[in-house]
Amino acid sequence: MSQPRAALSWLADAVLYHIYPPSFADSDGDGIGDLAGITERLDHLEWLGVDAIWLSPCFTSEFGDGGYDVEDYLTIAPRYGDNDDAAALIDAARSRGIRVILDLVAGHTSHRHPWFQESANTPGDHRYIWSDRIASPVRQWVPNQGRRGGFYRANFYPIQPALNFGYARPDPTEPWRQPVDAEGPRTNRAALREIMSFWFDRGVSGFRMDMAYSLVKDDPGHVETAKLWREIREWIDRSYPGCALLAEWGDPKTSIPAGFHADFFLHFAGSALRSLWDNNTGSLGPWSDGEPCYFDHDGRGSMRTFLEAWQEAETATRGSGLVGLPTANHDFSRLTCGPRTRDMVAPAFALQLTWPTLPVIYYGDEIGMRYLPGLPDKEGSQCDTQARQGSRTPMQWADGTNAGFSTAPAAALYLPVDSDPGRPTVAGARADESSLLHHVRKLIRLRRQTPALGSTAPVRVLNRDYPFVYARGESHLVVVNGRAEPASAAVEVGDVRPLAVHGVEVTNGEARANGFSYGIFEFFRRQ
Repeated sequence: MSQPRAALSWLADAVLYHIYPPSFADSDGDGIGDLAGITERLDHLEWLGVDAIWLSPCFTSEFGDGGYDVEDYLTIAPRYGDNDDAAALIDAARSRGIRVILDLVAGHTSHRHPWFQESANTPGDHRYIWSDRIASPVRQWVPNQGRRGGFYRANFYPIQPALNFGYARPDPTEPWRQPVDAEGPRTNRAALREIMSFWFDRGVSGFRMDMAYSLVKDDPGHVETAKLWREIREWIDRSYPGCALLAEWGDPKTSIPAGFHADFFLHFAGSALRSLWDNNTGSLGPWSDGEPCYFDHDGRGSMRTFLEAWQEAETATRGSGLVGLPTANHDFSRLTCGPRTRDMVAPAFALQLTWPTLPVIYYGDEIGMRYLPGLPDKEGSQCDTQARQGSRTPMQWADGTNAGFSTAPAAALYLPVDSDPGRPTVAGARADESSLLHHVRKLIRLRRQTPALGSTAPVRVLNRDYPFVYARGESHLVVVNGRAEPASAAVEVGDVRPLAVHGVEVTNGEARANGFSYGIFEFFRRQ
């Protein structure tokens, strides 16, 4: 099978904006965000300068896991509107130069999905993985309540039965293992293309594939899973050229050769993302390692882990895809978290928006919304020890009732609004030229105007830790200091012209950075 083509040009130049739909904007006053609310707020995203929005799942669901338990892939959940609202959002976004990417749960459905209801009551139906006994690991096998009896394999929560894409290896002691070319797996692969076609035909520009690594079971090296995704990618390239395939995999060196245009550094897969942002005070989970991050008040972190992971991905992918670098997500702590306040995070955005990765801004991070601890579980957000709800609170648009998110009574809101009287809002930040929001907007604009700061120009590290200093191409210098204490480093780059400066000075071959500062410069070699 041929090597996938290089990354899409529009995606290579893009800044993505990740929206958790129930928390972004409520247009009808029921306390839950919706698609019409997103449409009403597109002016903010156009002003900010983002190129595409990625929506967490918005399909019909019982919402036992925040929408990742899908009952109908072809219908928008009524709480968010309907398919006409989706079409209106896609059209309105397109008119502003913004693409829409949907989140697709490919590996499992809700136990209420008609496919599962049929399979649970029909011996011989192999759309899902069935056993006549509890297998190992026990946690993954759930007793069936349908006429068929037996047990089904779940992918995550018990309400999320795994779709059958086959097993890479047979095992005579586990006769339920079907090969990847059996009827059930073939049916599911075909259904995946049908779902994607349905939304591509309605103007969607791509999909982020949830748990993309999980489809084929017992798959050493993800060999068969990679074959499946390469087939999907080749089909997209033929039938829907220009549309994007993004992975929730967390291992770009594996997923991009498997056919994805991009994959994300993730908090639970390796330590690259955590080594940048995780200060061990937010949505802690089994993946927490307690290590200090680079953007640590006391400067105890290092860029070593991130750089090693990034270089490994770059070497393996050979320019055929992009590494996504998110500020946060619906499962992981926001940048503003614990002792890290919003006046400390501008240099984090400077790194994200000038490093050769695909930047993904999580809604509200651009104004410095904080991770809120101690909130109640909401729709499966409290996952084991992970308090994911702290990153899912309503967007803060303006002063007044519910921070402008909704006109509903406070008790009816999806999650509580931050009660801090000093909470940031979009309206307040736009009125303050020194706000984090204006830093982010300026950095996005500078990235767009300066190819050397984008995802394809070369990068050369000049100083690894505090301050972190690197050259982009042979023309631009970036200095980032992620700690409270000032730092300096020698930089032999000739004369410089400041482009975006926040507490950094470069003179006489030295970069001097104040605490929590950044500077972006054009440089000129001395003749």
